[in-house]
Amino acid sequence: MKLRLLLAALVVLVIAPPALAADTSLELPLLFSDGAVLQRDRPLPVWGQAAPGTQVTVAFDGRSAQALAGADGRWSLQLPAHAAGGPYELVVRAGTQEQRVRDVLVGEVWLASGQSNMEWPVAQTVHAQEDIAAAGDGSLRHFKIPKSWAETPQAQLQGGAWKAASPATVGEFSAVGYAFARELRRVLGVLVGIIDSTWGGSSIEAWMDASMLGLDAVALEAKMRERRASDAKLEAATRARLEGWPAVDPASEAFAVAELDDNGWRPIRVPSLWEAQGYTGMDGVAWYRTRFELSASEAAAGVTLGLGQIDDTDTTWVNGQRVGGVGNGYNVPREYRVPASVLRPGLNTIAVRVQDDGGGGGIAGSATEVWVQPVGGQRRSLAGDWRFRTAAVTVDTAGDKNQVDTLLYNAMIHPLQPYPLAGVIWYQGEANASDSGAYRYREQFKTLIDGWRQRWHAPAMPFLWVQLAAFDSGDDRRDASGVVLDSPWATLRESQSAALALPATAQAVTIDVGAADDIHPRDKRTVGQRLSRAARRVAYGDEAVVYRGPVFRQTRAEGSQLVVAFDAPGGVLAVRGGGNAPQGFEVAGADGRFHPAHARIVGDTVVLHSDAVPAPESARYAWSDNPAQADLVGRDGLPASPFRTREW
Repeated sequence: MKLRLLLAALVVLVIAPPALAADTSLELPLLFSDGAVLQRDRPLPVWGQAAPGTQVTVAFDGRSAQALAGADGRWSLQLPAHAAGGPYELVVRAGTQEQRVRDVLVGEVWLASGQSNMEWPVAQTVHAQEDIAAAGDGSLRHFKIPKSWAETPQAQLQGGAWKAASPATVGEFSAVGYAFARELRRVLGVLVGIIDSTWGGSSIEAWMDASMLGLDAVALEAKMRERRASDAKLEAATRARLEGWPAVDPASEAFAVAELDDNGWRPIRVPSLWEAQGYTGMDGVAWYRTRFELSASEAAAGVTLGLGQIDDTDTTWVNGQRVGGVGNGYNVPREYRVPASVLRPGLNTIAVRVQDDGGGGGIAGSATEVWVQPVGGQRRSLAGDWRFRTAAVTVDTAGDKNQVDTLLYNAMIHPLQPYPLAGVIWYQGEANASDSGAYRYREQFKTLIDGWRQRWHAPAMPFLWVQLAAFDSGDDRRDASGVVLDSPWATLRESQSAALALPATAQAVTIDVGAADDIHPRDKRTVGQRLSRAARRVAYGDEAVVYRGPVFRQTRAEGSQLVVAFDAPGGVLAVRGGGNAPQGFEVAGADGRFHPAHARIVGDTVVLHSDAVPAPESARYAWSDNPAQADLVGRDGLPASPFRTREW
């Protein structure tokens, strides 16, 4: 009897897992989850997984459609177009299974993609306090896709959920996406959903599929194999460098004391991320130490320390006394006042504990940001070799997958298709603004736009983007007089503008809302509002809205002058702040050497001349990484786009 009972129990245990699997086989894309926003006035595809051969029925607001799951379990169907409104319930049944997606709205759905300036959250913007306090519109929703990657196209996202705008949630929304959506909501009066698919520091190649990059399956696998081998080699090299440094409590302050023997530490260049110095893939806590010398009078007066931009969090000591620290401020220049009570004549010791939570790590920024300055004295550079060792770290090269061909497309874009979209807003390019990448970007960007449209079967899908803001990247190459010879950032802006040749496109020019010392300008509201202007014209056909500033049309030489004509709304050119003499223009003669030009507005033209160029042949405007002085605007104050009249 006991044996029969035992066998019966074993049978139950054996057959239960397959029964459970069958009960849970119905799966929807994560976009079809509670709080979803669906695109209005378009046929609505719904798809997913179910047990092979199962009939699937989807019902939505009194309408339904059916499909049969194939041998691989996949099914798809299409519901008729639906006007804006809601909330509704989407009901999916497959055999005995049922899923209900509640609180579904129908309105406008936009995909926001790119790198960190699109990812940048509302909570870290100049308007954060005001925007968070005012957020309470449940008809404005945001779906954040987690950073994820895959070597092959995925059917399902790795995570994400719809969230309605409220003071509790909106701080985490894409700031550009939120400002864009809020303006559309105000103007159109319809529900708006933003799908946020972004990864800071990502290259454009990571957002393209293999065919967009011209790679067949064999070539792609070869690249992946090569990348895996490279990652393994780099990880091994990093681990070898860490041998001999036993882990210590990351909260310990034992390495902060002034008299510590740090002869077993290694030299490290400051400022520079540690990944660039042999510690690829390393995250966690590490320590830096150096010394500086003071006279008796300087020590008695106190000093200020500049420690660059520390990625991500630091705590800083001088002579064993804590003098400062910033949490999660990877792009914040550290400046700490050190009182006389902490200092001593002769050598003084700085100790910095750095915590890196992902991506780049260490003391970075510019060499001009690393210094000690006695009260009433001159700054002395602290850039150079410091002492370095780790406390508690991990090593994993997965953090750089945002640079690898196809990986983000596979995991963060492909699973969205064919979810209907009103259009795409894009803010990316900083990662490609290099000598080798800036010009190549013009073809890559057009290919990405065409490729995404093809994947969505929407050849006229509006595609809007943000032209790179002004930022002193340090990549400009200048001659002895300071004139820019070559600017990768300016070239990349030109590459972005080249994509305007495609239909249903527009760009928001933002050289006037940049920050010379911050690659992440904090005024995202202006950026989102400019994109919304472009959407109103390109996506919604509002011919009355002014959505761009002046655009270069043609040029002609008149003796010692060069006349530059513009296409400008209403034919109006102006100077931001007033006046008639715009800044930021340069001219060159037959030798191709540019010189600053005097400029004056005459109707819809700007007349240029320079005493250094008696016979000007070409011109350029705002041609540098940080063209902060460029101030030509149009009728509504929108800035003119940077340009050059010929290429070299």
